[in-house]
Amino acid sequence: MFSLNDSNRFFLYPFPTDMRKSFDSLSGIVRNQMGMNVMNGDAFIFVNRFCTSMKVLHMECGGLVIYNLRLEKGNIVLPTFDDNDQRTAHETKWSQLMLMVEGMRMEDYSKQKRWSPPAKF
Repeated sequence: MFSLNDSNRFFLYPFPTDMRKSFDSLSGIVRNQMGMNVMNGDAFIFVNRFCTSMKVLHMECGGLVIYNLRLEKGNIVLPTFDDNDQRTAHETKWSQLMLMVEGMRMEDYSKQKRWSPPAKF
């Protein structure tokens, strides 16, 4: 329990989310807006309008878990999206999530090439 790492898949909901929402409401966004299933083990990231609060919804062995971050100072730095992009779920990586949490801009970050296993179908 309480285990998120780079082996998980992460999906960012690109619209502001009311941080009063909890398990059922966030699961509804995953199902109805993002068109995904919260039960598949992926982690879903939600951020409020001012980018001062983030929730990550994740299904673990015992049930749903919400990780909640509220910044006392500063903002969560989100990736930039194309204005014409109409997707409701943006897949992101663990390293990108860590950059968001740490307040680092992804445009200023360069990653060296690394081997990664082929995608499983």
